[in-house]
Amino acid sequence: MKALDELTFDNRFARLGDAFSTHVLPEPLDEPRLVVASAAAMALLDLDPTVAETPVFAELFGGHTLWADAQPRAMVYSGHQFGGYTPQLGDGRGLLLGEVYNQAGEHWDLHLKGAGMTPYSRMGDGRAVLRSSIREFLASEALHALGIPTSRALCVIGSSTPVWREKQERGAMVLRLAPSHIRFGHFEYFYYTQKSEQLAELAEHVLNLHYPACREQPEPYLAMFREIVERNAEMIAKWQAYGFCHGVMNTDNMSILGITFDFGPFAFLDDFDAHFICNHSDHEGRYSFSNQVPIGQWNLSALAQALTPFISVDALKEALGLYLPLYQAHYLDLMRRRLGLTTAEEDDQKLVERLLKLMQNSGVDYTLFFRRLGDESAALAVARLRDDFVDLAGFDAWAELYKTRVARDGDCSETQRRERMHAVNPLYILRNYLAQNAIAAAESGDYSEVRRLHEVLTRPFEEQAGMEQYAQRPPDWGKHLEISCSS
Repeated sequence: MKALDELTFDNRFARLGDAFSTHVLPEPLDEPRLVVASAAAMALLDLDPTVAETPVFAELFGGHTLWADAQPRAMVYSGHQFGGYTPQLGDGRGLLLGEVYNQAGEHWDLHLKGAGMTPYSRMGDGRAVLRSSIREFLASEALHALGIPTSRALCVIGSSTPVWREKQERGAMVLRLAPSHIRFGHFEYFYYTQKSEQLAELAEHVLNLHYPACREQPEPYLAMFREIVERNAEMIAKWQAYGFCHGVMNTDNMSILGITFDFGPFAFLDDFDAHFICNHSDHEGRYSFSNQVPIGQWNLSALAQALTPFISVDALKEALGLYLPLYQAHYLDLMRRRLGLTTAEEDDQKLVERLLKLMQNSGVDYTLFFRRLGDESAALAVARLRDDFVDLAGFDAWAELYKTRVARDGDCSETQRRERMHAVNPLYILRNYLAQNAIAAAESGDYSEVRRLHEVLTRPFEEQAGMEQYAQRPPDWGKHLEISCSS
């Protein structure tokens, strides 16, 4: 394991030059202190987890000091925000400190969010507040534990720095990791500003560093775009299967690697609601839960437009045509497993859709239903779950179809069924009210709840002794929390 001063930097994006980013130093936080750190994320950098408790750790990730080899850069990009194109965005409160490679040869961006003003801050102050930093940290690590592709979060550093939002709050920084922080909006920026040389340089950079296998294909750029389509189809299928709502699927928040990125007013479903809007600022419901699938395709189409200098329009359309079938295949495969099924049948899609409609009409808790469905035999499980539904006749009809389908799937013991289903159906998810409880404690100076919740969420499928309170349905107030983009 390494100490903090032993990280090895290789700042590949910074070497692209000033057309792609601007050198900016972090603005230090007052009285930086560790709120929470992820040992699993630290392991990606080969860091000894005990260094998180040292003063230099808070100083580094609170903006006070830098490694000699770090080259902090604010990246420039643009993007479609709620469907409208914004010509220039960029890292308005974040800095790419540099790229570190570990002993396995993997490169990881160190990106510090809340690091102060940059040339791209527009009217903002460049800061992040404690509540949003905690939410991003918890979501990043929780999604990873669920098997959903995501950026990672190494730590949150709190402070006494005052920051004004709707009220005065405390500033914080979150250090996030990803193999790249390049977004769809990077390509859009150089495409719409007609900077063809830089667009080509960016495309080469992404192809060579992040999709090298595509070099072996007859049309490398097309092969790369196809893989981007495939990765996004799989990522969004996992969002939908686990009830995750991103909230702000602007093209500048879409990773070129197909990972969950830029957490804002996200939420996991409590009661199943296909039309759920997690972003209080999304008045039209553009990024509602049910719209995430078509918006994913819309965003890929926006990226495709920026790639037309390298790929024919017909080839791009053909690649985009892969998105929905790939999404449906990934989604249905995961939903079959969530139902305890190991084989595929033609009517499985209808079985899932019928269940979700019943859950919608009855306000059934999405996560706990699937978890309890695997607690015992199919017959006993549906009998216990029946009282959660308003339409009893409708549920009884579905339950008969389900039991018959399970019987056709093959024999297995109750123990085998439970183990198989519990391996894909989490007991613990990051509910908004749990995050809010942890944030409220942290804002009063008590970080124990954030750390405890983080630990629980790192093992979402495993029943943990003494942690029953994290596996309960939310109280009524917890279902009506309003989360906006303000952070």
